[in-house]
Amino acid sequence: MSGRTVVVLPDLHGRADLLRAAVHRYPEAHFLGLGDAIDRGPRSLETVQLLMDLHAEGRATLLMGNHERMMQEGLRWYRQYQSTRDMTDYRRGMEGFQWWMRAGGETVRREVSPLTLEAFPPLLEAYLAVLRRVVYVTDDGQIHDDLPTAPSVLVSHASPPVQHPRHPNPLSAALWLRPFEGPFPLPESVIYSVHGHTPVPIPTRLGRHLYVDLGAYETGRLAVTELNVQALPKVTVLCGPGRPELGGRYSRFGEPLAAQAEQLPISSPRF
Repeated sequence: MSGRTVVVLPDLHGRADLLRAAVHRYPEAHFLGLGDAIDRGPRSLETVQLLMDLHAEGRATLLMGNHERMMQEGLRWYRQYQSTRDMTDYRRGMEGFQWWMRAGGETVRREVSPLTLEAFPPLLEAYLAVLRRVVYVTDDGQIHDDLPTAPSVLVSHASPPVQHPRHPNPLSAALWLRPFEGPFPLPESVIYSVHGHTPVPIPTRLGRHLYVDLGAYETGRLAVTELNVQALPKVTVLCGPGRPELGGRYSRFGEPLAAQAEQLPISSPRF
């Protein structure tokens, strides 16, 4: 790209060590987080704090993933209950909170005690407030909420924003859809799109859609992706502590996307 370097960070799920390694490797880059930075892995709060620090410095644009959306559900109903005192709102808040707990939020409870709607971490609420859904990156490295007229790369958590029978709201579809739920048409001016959400054993290309979530929280492999509007991106797989063999159970589809591996220094077993 002819402007600033934009590096996409796929699903971190609490792997603060891999985030630190990416920031160390790209000291001048602007980071674009694909969402799912929280739960499942060991250090959600530290990961979010690092991302928020980068955001405050103007060095990161952060997107919502489906796990952030689940975290948001209970909290938004609880905040509404605080205004209405309607127990239906409180019940919806508790149901939303348990939805997140079952899907991975329980790991955050191990870091934060107590973790309830009444004692929700201010850091996580502030994080939710800055998240975007879908962005477009142009050749100058600028990030846009609306589709620009210039050629661009579309970036969102799960898929391009499309209408779908299960997700009539395209911005909701962009958080949840898997590759097999396509096709996902792209505007003519969009060169390709980049997504996480669906774990793959290697960076993968399916038509004009790229999937770069390598299950970092368990495999220790993070596919950092340097965007290029004029060609396919440069992908570097940072290899830290983990169980890379677990990637063998992930979905295989499409064709491999060229990537180079970089072994990180050995760190503590706690990541």
